[in-house]
Amino acid sequence: MIHVIAEISGSIQGGLGCLGAAIGVGLVGLKAAEAVGRNPGASTKILVQGIVGMALAEAVAFYALFMGK
Repeated sequence: MIHVIAEISGSIQGGLGCLGAAIGVGLVGLKAAEAVGRNPGASTKILVQGIVGMALAEAVAFYALFMGK
């Protein structure tokens, strides 16, 4: 019974980690699009910073998935 509970809690941890990463990527994309709308001349710099921010948010999902096992 304890083994089953441990598997369920690991799945919950992975799911919540991925949910947080998805919210983070969405917020980064939202703010990047908003920033390009305000200053179209800086779109290249904003794109680079947005990609870095999304990559860091996705790293959280990988940590949650691999550390939960």
